[in-house]
Amino acid sequence: MKVILAYSGGLDTSVALRWLMDKYKAEVITYTADLGQGEDLEKIREKALNTGASKAYVEDLKEEFLRNFVFPALKAGALYEGKYPLATALGRPLIAKRMVELAKREGADAVAHGCTGKGNDQVRFEVSFYALSPHLKVIAPAREWEFKSREEEVDYALKKGIPVEVTKKSPYSIDKNIWGVSIECGDLEDPDKEPPEEAYQITTSPQNAPSKPLYMEIDFEEGIPVKLDGEKLPPVTLVEKLSRWGADYGVGRIDMVEDRLVGIKSREIYEAPAAEILHTALRELESLVLDKESRFFKETVSSQYSRLVYFGLWYSPLREALDAFVERIMKVATGKVKIKLEPGRVKIAGRSSPYSLYQERLATYSGEDIFDHSAATGFINLWGLPLKIKGMVERKEG
Repeated sequence: MKVILAYSGGLDTSVALRWLMDKYKAEVITYTADLGQGEDLEKIREKALNTGASKAYVEDLKEEFLRNFVFPALKAGALYEGKYPLATALGRPLIAKRMVELAKREGADAVAHGCTGKGNDQVRFEVSFYALSPHLKVIAPAREWEFKSREEEVDYALKKGIPVEVTKKSPYSIDKNIWGVSIECGDLEDPDKEPPEEAYQITTSPQNAPSKPLYMEIDFEEGIPVKLDGEKLPPVTLVEKLSRWGADYGVGRIDMVEDRLVGIKSREIYEAPAAEILHTALRELESLVLDKESRFFKETVSSQYSRLVYFGLWYSPLREALDAFVERIMKVATGKVKIKLEPGRVKIAGRSSPYSLYQERLATYSGEDIFDHSAATGFINLWGLPLKIKGMVERKEG
């Protein structure tokens, strides 16, 4: 058997690599995606080979990740339960896609991942595998193997000559990419406790942020960020800059109790500075260019879109259909948004668009007002007529 294993280089996937070789007598090829996690990927590749992989692939997917997964979700306004910008959830279908392509190229019989049986990622990987290659066997070692604790995994690793980090283990489980950081476990498992400062990985505490505000201007074209302070930038550079600036001001910190796909509630914290800035800016641009009914309906679409992504249904027909709706209404989401960063806060300092529906002469209360105030009487009479009739019937005044 030949297996493609999603490989991070940590204890779980390193043990999974050797376990697959022992249990299934498999030839294991590892796949590691660079989504902007900031790790030494060459070192991870070498570790995979030293642990027994026949081949170890490492691929830079940051550009594809932003263009084809993050930005569509941004345009859709996808924030799971109104908060989480889905950094980890958006990465899984892309990794699954590339693993399936590699499996076909290498003639592999199966794909494997290191996710546990309690998390969301197992679902995101496996449902994506099913959608892209339904006949490919999927193996989840952590749901099958005999190890009942991390200590037993360490013993197995030492027995098999797998390098194990001897530094003090962080109590937190962390997943990081260019769009954000997910942090759980340790003290965070008590939802009544404030997250300790050491749990945060990339953001400065707002208390230590610069007191002088930072202004910036973001240009969008049809809902996609393309310029920063007038300079056209590729997606990776733009997001990395916003992430650094936002992190310096302590923005993008999210503390939430969320509903996991497997039916349990989980307390997690997230850091997503660039995501908070861009979601805030794009919502403000939408307020200027979208008509009222489109804005109201997009709220429903945003909620549904975020659930599909979180629940691992990126490759579903509904997600594709929602993208078509978003593409249509966001054709007018072109313009500039001025952002003001303060400690722990993203504020709007201005917005403009050639498609703006805001008409100052209609909105003003000055002498330039052209709104027909007399028309309001008839409008209110018709608008309130159903309630007026109901009130008359209830009070028998008809």
